[in-house]
Amino acid sequence: MGRKTIAWRMLALVAVLALVTAACSSGETTDSTTGDTSGTSAASGEVPNPDVLVATVNDDVFNLDPAAVNGNDVGMDVILNVYDRLVALAPEDGSVIPSLATEVPTIDNGMVSEDGLTYTFSLREDVVFSDGSEMTAEDVKYSWDRVVEMNLPEGQASLFENVVETTVVDDQTFEVTLNQVDASFLAFLAAHPVASVVSQDAVEGNGGIAAGQPNEYMAQNMVGTGPYTLASWERADRMQFDINPDYWGEPAHLPVRWELIVDSPATGMQAREYDIVDISPTDVPSFEGIEHAVVDTSVLDLQVLQIGMNMNIAEGALPEGDTIPLDFFQDVRIRQAFNYAFDYQGYIDGILGGLGGRNSFILPVEMYGYDPDAPIYETDPAMAEQLFTEAGYWEEGFTVSIYSDQTHEGFTGAALTLKDSIEALNPNFHVNVLAVPEAQFDEILATDPLPTGMWSYTSSQYSTPDAYLFDSALSDGRYGAVNSFVDGYTDSAAVDELINSARTALDEQTRLDILSEIQTALYEEAMWIMPANEGAPTARGDWVTGHVENPMWPRPSQYWALYDK
Repeated sequence: MGRKTIAWRMLALVAVLALVTAACSSGETTDSTTGDTSGTSAASGEVPNPDVLVATVNDDVFNLDPAAVNGNDVGMDVILNVYDRLVALAPEDGSVIPSLATEVPTIDNGMVSEDGLTYTFSLREDVVFSDGSEMTAEDVKYSWDRVVEMNLPEGQASLFENVVETTVVDDQTFEVTLNQVDASFLAFLAAHPVASVVSQDAVEGNGGIAAGQPNEYMAQNMVGTGPYTLASWERADRMQFDINPDYWGEPAHLPVRWELIVDSPATGMQAREYDIVDISPTDVPSFEGIEHAVVDTSVLDLQVLQIGMNMNIAEGALPEGDTIPLDFFQDVRIRQAFNYAFDYQGYIDGILGGLGGRNSFILPVEMYGYDPDAPIYETDPAMAEQLFTEAGYWEEGFTVSIYSDQTHEGFTGAALTLKDSIEALNPNFHVNVLAVPEAQFDEILATDPLPTGMWSYTSSQYSTPDAYLFDSALSDGRYGAVNSFVDGYTDSAAVDELINSARTALDEQTRLDILSEIQTALYEEAMWIMPANEGAPTARGDWVTGHVENPMWPRPSQYWALYDK
């Protein structure tokens, strides 16, 4: 997120409204789900660069090896387009669909064992890698075992921790056995590049596997079965991809040129040099007035902005001047009162420039299992006053500090919004915003127990609901353990049981029902304040068709084979 002022953020909202008005006046419409448009180009009507799809990215690729790429590398998106996995995420809704496997395993089709621990995958026949070698079950086993054997610190081998055994049944049948039932296992396989299938022949012919050591050839070259092949790579400049002529599925429409553009993405769009531009929310105003640019602001990011409340405050750990008792946030009425006090719409309109929405407790809007009917807190000063009164603090008041990363406007803006919201309730209430450098903020969050009562942050970006719940809701999860959620939950054992039952529910409707119940339970417990789900806007030329950006895909969330002109 950019580091602009709140006033500048308000200009972003004006710009978005201007874009919508311009689109309506020209007769062009934007589908808020897929982003598809109807109408003709506002410029000359000629399609620029008709024989290639030109897309931009605002960060450089570091690694192309599925066994080595880290979760923050945009190389993950490249891997999505060049390599395949056994299953994939459907563009329209993120559901799991077949890819290299001919079917999605279920208990009903007999490809998941009754105990939910063994998955059998029937593989497509006549699938070949871009080096001409045939893809078989041996390649799948080799690919997964390779990740675990290499176990690179920058890689994501830990994602295979629940895999006990991989087995080649025959050339077209692969079997995997888990240690514990995991209803999100298939979604993990579909969403994570680490599960991609690489050519055993290519790896063995170029350095093989060395435990703890990267493979330099695979880091810079790609031998996959996907719709594209890597044609060239000019670091810190561009990458070019050809259509894979031997792709087993529906062929891509256009070859791709992927250009690194760090500054002024609107300039190239204005000049019709780019078809798709990777943008952030702060870029949106710069597209105002570009008649042929389609900016879709309907999609939300998978990261959930959060304000934490610490139930595990150590003696003497609070910042100077804080007057809250160490068990202050163990009272659910206090946590709920803070939630009712927060000015959600003011935060979204002001700090986020209108590019945001409300998520549930604690799933982002675009995540599988998110329940649009789950309760969320609305700003209600009267309810906040009632709860603070019941808890015994309305008359005596309090002072509490909240830490934020000064380089992240979303964090600090949420903290300032909380300060304004709480102090407007009662002159005896005081919130001190401590915006510190990023390194200091990271150090604070790495301290156990946290040396603060509150902090403004965001969740990590995950591919399954279970990951969000284990991270931010389970009583002995990452935050639950540090913040002693057991001291805050009305019944921590019941909450944990719900979360764990969702992970092991293999029947989809049962799983969705449990996830819905969890979101209601977490709302009532109010372990966090949820300011917003930040927007993830996209921009493209109005000549681009078939455009879909699914936030479940790795950023910048583009599957090029779908796009045409």
